[in-house]
Amino acid sequence: MLFACLVTAAVLLLVTGRGTAPTDASPEAGFARDMAVHHAQAVEMSFIVRDGSEDVTLRRLAYDIIVTQTAQRGMFSGWLQQWGLDQSGERPSMAWMAGHGHGASASASAAMPGMAGEEELTRLREATGKEQEVLFLQLMIRHHEGGVQMSRGLLRLSDRDEVAGTARHIVDGQTGEIKLMTEMLRQRGAQPLPSIL
Repeated sequence: MLFACLVTAAVLLLVTGRGTAPTDASPEAGFARDMAVHHAQAVEMSFIVRDGSEDVTLRRLAYDIIVTQTAQRGMFSGWLQQWGLDQSGERPSMAWMAGHGHGASASASAAMPGMAGEEELTRLREATGKEQEVLFLQLMIRHHEGGVQMSRGLLRLSDRDEVAGTARHIVDGQTGEIKLMTEMLRQRGAQPLPSIL
């Protein structure tokens, strides 16, 4: 009888614990908001090279990034809505990861890892041919490394099923694409930028 009561209590704790929505300052909410912004830039860069390159393999990769990351952005937005949270929060970007591998304090945490700067985006838009392809691959490898870093950070802070599962999927998918893009760079006689991982 005591064992049955303990099992029932444990099940109730698991169910009610899982049913509690993340708070505005939670790692889950911060991850969803920041990764949505991070993904938006990847989609923007992918449209640039998809429209600018004639290389079928590279255009297919760009299309895959556009589709995958647009779908994931919709998922992040859906989580926030389901949790009763605004799409943007009051806290600085990356504050959820401060002190957990990002190496920044909450007050100085605005830079998301792997994001391209405005000057780099301008160069990407203005480049053509092989120069644009090489720059895209270099920037997207670094961008994916940032996505992997953010996802691993979330996995250290949360085991909420839907968020952790997506973070693991991002780590696996983007790690595979990093390998593919590194090979595509090699075929063009170029190297990745210094790794941020």
